[in-house]
Amino acid sequence: MVKITQFELENVKRIKAVNVEPQENGLTVIGGRNNQGKTSVLDAIAWALGGDKFKPSSAMREGSNVPPVLQIKLSNGLIVERRGKNSDLKVIDPSGNRAGQQLLNEFVSQFALDIPKFMESNNKKKADILLQIIGVGDQLFELEQKEEELYNKRRYIGQLADSKKKHAAEMTSYPDAPIDLISASQLIQEQQEILARNGENQRKREKVVELKREYDLLDNEISSLQAKLRELTDKRNKLSDDLRIAETNARDLQDESTAELEKSIADIDIVNSRVRANLDKMHAETEAKQYTEQYDDLTNQIDKVRKEKYDLLNSAELPLPGLSVENGELTYNGFKWDNLSGSDQLKVTTAIVRKLNPNCGFVLLDKLEQMDEDTLHEFGAWLEAEGLQAIATRVSTGGECSIIIEDGYVKTEQSKYKEWNS
Repeated sequence: MVKITQFELENVKRIKAVNVEPQENGLTVIGGRNNQGKTSVLDAIAWALGGDKFKPSSAMREGSNVPPVLQIKLSNGLIVERRGKNSDLKVIDPSGNRAGQQLLNEFVSQFALDIPKFMESNNKKKADILLQIIGVGDQLFELEQKEEELYNKRRYIGQLADSKKKHAAEMTSYPDAPIDLISASQLIQEQQEILARNGENQRKREKVVELKREYDLLDNEISSLQAKLRELTDKRNKLSDDLRIAETNARDLQDESTAELEKSIADIDIVNSRVRANLDKMHAETEAKQYTEQYDDLTNQIDKVRKEKYDLLNSAELPLPGLSVENGELTYNGFKWDNLSGSDQLKVTTAIVRKLNPNCGFVLLDKLEQMDEDTLHEFGAWLEAEGLQAIATRVSTGGECSIIIEDGYVKTEQSKYKEWNS
């Protein structure tokens, strides 16, 4: 990774003359009061390495007649210079050949020179940058689209299931009603069959009466017509046998009641309304169960998609442990950007910038006064552990500063900083 080994700056914005050798790894803090030239140092380095798009609108120091002079020495041996009236770029490689901005762009990250550009972008933009770096942006987008589609479908099915359950619970049911609808024509047919059988029974009873009457007549004739006794006796005996059989048959006959069928016919509308109510309730409960099963199935599909997203991000080579993308937004250790501390935001930004261009081993950071000394020390230790170089500014003249800028000059190099940083 390429780092800055030395920078010499003259007559740039508020800088009069500055010559600094930043630490190879860790945090080099440029301290001082307001309006002394701290930010001018970072602007000058960005201009020298990043090209004219980083050139300050008023690059030459106010009151100076001498054009800006910028010289940056890099760890790969390149020397970058801008000097003269037009501040033309001159890049000398280790073998002494001249080169231009294109060579610098190979190892100088634009974000490293303009950290606020990344930090001030919205959370989705940060997430997009991270996903493009690790090469899973398109896949994750497809999974998130699929998850959203399934989630919306599941929510609709859940609403339907709840509605059907509520509707079924409110419906009236009749546990004692038959399962199937009753047919009026069938009941009438059964009634007619019973009436026919009862008519036949009545005819048999009438037959008994008729035979009895004939028997009595003949018996009277026998009494009065002794002459015909023998003739009529045979006939009487035959009738006696017929009578005995008919009486025997008639004695065991019992009429069937049509009262129950008549009541069923009278109540058919009520019974059928109850059967329909039960059928409607069963149908509503079946629909509710089906929608509930669909909801559970969609939940399983959503869980599967989320696991695919989790596996996709876990298998990717992320620039920092704990970094992830959830619902299209960048997160760190489970927290969204606006819930991260200033130190964590800088840590995430630095890690992503390094991943954008692994050849660039440094970043420029402005206004670190937001950090207390413990947090600053923690951030510096992380930079050292990662082998990264950060050149930063801070409104302070305390021992946490590497150098102090005053009125455009390096006032002092803080020896205490080295002890503090170690």
